[in-house]
Amino acid sequence: MQVTDIDTNGLRRELKVVIPAGQLEERVSARLAEIAHTIRIPGFRPGKVPVKLVRQKYGAAVRGEVMEEAVNDATQAALAEKGLRPALQPKVDVTSQAEGADVEFTLVVETMPEVVPMDFSTIALEREKAEVPEEEVETALNEIAAERGPVEAVTRAAISGDVVVIDFVGRQGGAAFDGGSAENYELKLGSGSFIPGFEEQLIGSAAGDILQVKVTFPEAYGNEALAGKPAEFDVTLREVKASTVLEIDDELAKGLGLDSLDALKQAVRDEIGRDLNQLARLKLKRALLDVLAANHDFPVPETMVDGEFDTVWKQIEEERAAGRSDPADAGKSEEDLKQEYRALAQRRVRLGLLLGEVGRINNITISQEDTNRALMNEARRFPGQEHMVFQYYRNNPEALEALRAPLYEEKVVDFVLELAKVTDKEVSVAQLRRDPDEAEGADEADAKPNKRAAKKKADE
Repeated sequence: MQVTDIDTNGLRRELKVVIPAGQLEERVSARLAEIAHTIRIPGFRPGKVPVKLVRQKYGAAVRGEVMEEAVNDATQAALAEKGLRPALQPKVDVTSQAEGADVEFTLVVETMPEVVPMDFSTIALEREKAEVPEEEVETALNEIAAERGPVEAVTRAAISGDVVVIDFVGRQGGAAFDGGSAENYELKLGSGSFIPGFEEQLIGSAAGDILQVKVTFPEAYGNEALAGKPAEFDVTLREVKASTVLEIDDELAKGLGLDSLDALKQAVRDEIGRDLNQLARLKLKRALLDVLAANHDFPVPETMVDGEFDTVWKQIEEERAAGRSDPADAGKSEEDLKQEYRALAQRRVRLGLLLGEVGRINNITISQEDTNRALMNEARRFPGQEHMVFQYYRNNPEALEALRAPLYEEKVVDFVLELAKVTDKEVSVAQLRRDPDEAEGADEADAKPNKRAAKKKADE
């Protein structure tokens, strides 16, 4: 096998690979000999079929299979010979494959960049911490008491949190569509369980009201015939129901499986505390990624950036179609926006490569226990369908890998944070919950990519 460099441009390498005809013929002959020992052809005893006859009958098919294997093997050998680590699957273009002649193909590959991690011990970060406000505990208890109370009919106009009993018929262009009608349907206003914009238009209506609700189905709606399209619903409001608030006492706690009101308060306090700690973790991670992005400027494979940008831009277009465009994008040209979001894509790819390299050189792995825990957490999101969740991931290796990827990233982040200097800083809950991009004095030019990274969970 001969490997020749054709072109080098940054991380892109183009190679010419030649597989001698003799090597290919040896593999073809060996495969035909194997077939001759097992094939059955009338008039010949098993194992006695002449190889020449086997070649006549199966030679073309065998040569095709062997050539594919030989090209794959030669690709891996060429990469190893040149010491190249491909960032993505190499592109192979066979240029000569005539029978009896050498097999020639070009190999185009974008390689992994050289990544030299910074000294993580030089990183200094602050981890914000906030005490759980007692007023939030009280608010949560009041919400629990309201949710657990019996629902009774009321004569006033509906407000958010009420349950309304409605009949409705959905129409597009004046014609009713399948699945768009129901009678005596109970809908909790403010639950977000219906089409966006539907529940809000029922607030202020009372029993007996007849109204028309106009909405637009989300682009990602499950029914393609309705996705992204406007519709009108003729709605008759039959009844308004409101929850009766229970007393906040030991009986309320016991109804939730706890021993006392004090135990319920502590459970609520712990839950709010976990949420605050998770938020503090996300902000700390984001600050870390900002530092890593600012201190690493190695080239990134353009094909990876292209793929990441396509994903980001598709999300942006979906938000536009749904009327949820970022106000900061208003007035900007398509070209300027694409440049901005491509910069975000480059940041995400660079950080991903950096974290991957840190994990590789430090032998960070995801254990089966880690995977099982993630699967259990995912299954809990679908009560009663847990077995279907497990079956889905068992039959879809790519989906399982997508589930494992965030676990790996979190382990690498933890590794880096252990080496960095992290000090705790007591802050108010309001400050902890404040978006860093909205902080006074934020660098507007740098804030936007970071904001998108947070919004798209690139930094989470």
